[in-house]
Amino acid sequence: EMFKALKNEGNDFVKQGKYEEAVNKYSECLRLNTEERTIYTNRALCYLKLYKYEEAKQDCDHVLQIEDSNIKAFYRRALAYKGLQVRKKNMAGI
Repeated sequence: EMFKALKNEGNDFVKQGKYEEAVNKYSECLRLNTEERTIYTNRALCYLKLYKYEEAKQDCDHVLQIEDSNIKAFYRRALAYKGLQVRKKNMAGI
C-alpha cells in the first residue's frame, strides 16, 4: 500500500513537472521494493528531464540487466547517451 501511494505521488509530481520531487518519491519506492522495473524507468525519465544523464543511464542499465527487451529502458538509455554525448561536445568546445 505504501509503495503504491509513493508511486502515485511520484507520478503526480511528474505530471506537474516537479521532477526532483518525483525522483525522491521513486527512490523511496525502491527502498520498499527493488524489483519493480517501472519505477526505474520512471525515475530515469525524471533524471533525463533534470539533465542527470549518468543517473538515467544507470537506472536503464539496471532494468535491462533484468529484462533485456524493455523498450522504455532502451529508449531512455539512448536519450541518456545522447545527452552525455552533447555534454561531452560542449565541454570540448569551451
